Amino acid sequence: MEQIELFAIESPCRGVCENSAKGFCKGCLRSREERFHWFSLSNEARHHVLELCKQRRARLLKARQDRLAADSAKALPYGMDADGIQESPEADLFTTKDAFP
Repeated sequence: MEQIELFAIESPCRGVCENSAKGFCKGCLRSREERFHWFSLSNEARHHVLELCKQRRARLLKARQDRLAADSAKALPYGMDADGIQESPEADLFTTKDAFP
């Protein structure tokens, strides 16, 4: 049995109508065809487009997180690991007893 929608599904437009290099809107992540045909789509088709947009946003967020993690690893000072611990073998050569008799 098909569920009847009481209200039309609103457009996901965010007012940032600019295409990315791959042809998707930077605001709502719909393709050109999805944007142009939105008002002629059935509610079922609109739900499908919204699910595609959700998947695209998840992929973009994951790619951004991966890029930030890679950039932060590059930005660490020489000899430091991600926890901020010195990875120098020379640091273990002396103890405070050796430095101050």
